[in-house]
Amino acid sequence: MSQEQEYIDIFEQNRSLVEGHCAALLNKARGNAAARFKAAGFPGLKDEDWLHSNVAGKFAVNYGMNLGRVEVKADSRTLFTCDVPNLNTHQAFIVNDTFCAVKGNSKELPEGVLLASLNDVARNNPSLLEPYYNSLAKDGDSIAQFNTMFAQDGLLLYIPRNTAVDDTIQVVTLLQANVEMLSNRRLLVILEENSSASLLVCDHSSMEKQTLSTQVTEIFIGRGASLDLYELEETAYSNTRLGQLFVRQDSDSRFNHNGITLTNGFTRNYVNVSLEGCGAEASVNGLVIGDKDQHTDNRTLVDHKVGNCCSNELYKYILDDKSTGVFAGKMLIRPNAQHTVSQQTNRNLCLTSGAHMYAQPQLEIYADDVKCSHGSTVGQLDENALFYMQQRGIPADEARHLLMYAFAGEVIDNIRIEALRDRLHMLVEKRLRGELNHCKGCALCK
Repeated sequence: MSQEQEYIDIFEQNRSLVEGHCAALLNKARGNAAARFKAAGFPGLKDEDWLHSNVAGKFAVNYGMNLGRVEVKADSRTLFTCDVPNLNTHQAFIVNDTFCAVKGNSKELPEGVLLASLNDVARNNPSLLEPYYNSLAKDGDSIAQFNTMFAQDGLLLYIPRNTAVDDTIQVVTLLQANVEMLSNRRLLVILEENSSASLLVCDHSSMEKQTLSTQVTEIFIGRGASLDLYELEETAYSNTRLGQLFVRQDSDSRFNHNGITLTNGFTRNYVNVSLEGCGAEASVNGLVIGDKDQHTDNRTLVDHKVGNCCSNELYKYILDDKSTGVFAGKMLIRPNAQHTVSQQTNRNLCLTSGAHMYAQPQLEIYADDVKCSHGSTVGQLDENALFYMQQRGIPADEARHLLMYAFAGEVIDNIRIEALRDRLHMLVEKRLRGELNHCKGCALCK
């Protein structure tokens, strides 16, 4: 029996159990998603988008799935304690794939802002979510369909028009179980007209057992609205993370995304940003630090559907030992997207002969009045710079660390939250020196 058929059988045999714990809005999307997953199956090496990331075998482990929604009892004081100096946050927690209402999170959000369980809001106020849930992910690949088929909870962030959330909203996702665990979670973020927020999503794992998480995030940024999204992965070597992010921007909106992979096992991220209103701006950035035989695949699509929009993309990788990096970024400029300004940059360091980097920057342009550029480099540390620094008394190892730290700094400097930017500079330096290899839980609080 194929892996696909095993999961189809699990879904069909437990469909009443799955749907019995969920809102009708979430259940409404399952049938079509299951049919599409059944037709497509897991992506394989014959799929160009997955050529360097063999994910099918990752689903072979006999994972546990919390389809019966066994209650997760959690207290924020035992889950996570963020001690980043001068970083005030509104905190929310997702343990495996369940939103946890925890004590000790008393900071009040502005009136009308919702930071809550996706399933609970879908039950109590389905009309609020119906125009949004699965409207972007429904056309995603088979992993998105798999997630829709099984997802039972997650998080909703809703910000009404003309509302600014000044303090950062922090969502902590934690993998925590005593068996091999498969989690499927959803995040839905809605910013109405002229609203603004900063969202920090931290992925952590306290497990040494095999884990796999699929995460689908749908973000809607209304006219004149602004969102800064920071995604930080500090999971375990035994973890597989398959993340998909879909963003739709209206006119004059702003979106700034920074995805940072500090520690992981096997990661595949997909970012799809659709600029659908004139004057929209998007900045998509990423940093990967890999060693051992860790694998990180970042794929992006920035889709300029209308004119007079701007986008900028910067991804950097530092790969050591036998780690593997993949970057495939496409800037799509449609025929109506005149006066587009777009730039894509990918730079990579391979520190050993065993490290591998696969880079595929792409520009696809169907308009004739645009200003677009892209480029990619793969290389090693500059020997001349190393020699220059050693001549001035800096030991060879220290010189290497300084060059790597400076290389990574360009991405970290795009973070607009000063306290988080300072702490990430410190964490990146520790990571490059190998000091985070044995950390458990969240290094932000260490």
